[in-house]
Parts: sequence; structure tokens; C-alpha cells
Amino acid sequence: MEKSLRTVEDYLHYLQSKGFRIREDAVGFIYFGKHYTNATDELTNAAIELTLKAQKEFDGSFYISLLETFTSNKIKTRHEAIQFVKEKQLIAI
Repeated sequence: MEKSLRTVEDYLHYLQSKGFRIREDAVGFIYFGKHYTNATDELTNAAIELTLKAQKEFDGSFYISLLETFTSNKIKTRHEAIQFVKEKQLIAI
């Protein structure tokens, strides 16, 4: 299944099936950030993915910061998000 086509719920289940343990309070924070920034599922999933890659665990403040950066820079897709963090050298991926 293409990552960009998953809902946030589907993506969280996918991560859990791969061994990532995301606590219940983190899940609540993920949905809070999604609604706070009015981000799409695709952009929310990209922020989760990049947070986990950069921090090796879920870091709520890093995640929110990424989502805010993406939405303020009019980033719409996972591909654009990855390109943006590479170009700005926000995280090493």
C-alpha cells in the first residue's frame, strides 16, 4: 500500500505492525497536531515518518514543529515534505 494513500489511523497500525510502539498519549498528540495545523493525512503521516527517522522515537514537539513548518510553507505531499527537509537540511535523511 502506498504510504501517501493511508489514513493516519492506517499508518499508525502499519507502524505498530513494523514494531514501533507509539503510546496512547502520543496518538492523541498526533491527532491534536493534525487538527491544530489543519494538515492532511498524507502530510501528517510524512511528519510522523520524518519525526521517527530523525528522533528514533516519537517526539511530540518535533512533530508539531515539522507540521507547522510544512503547512506554513504550503507543503502538500509526502514527496514535497521530504524534498523540503533535504533542501533546508532540517534533518539528515
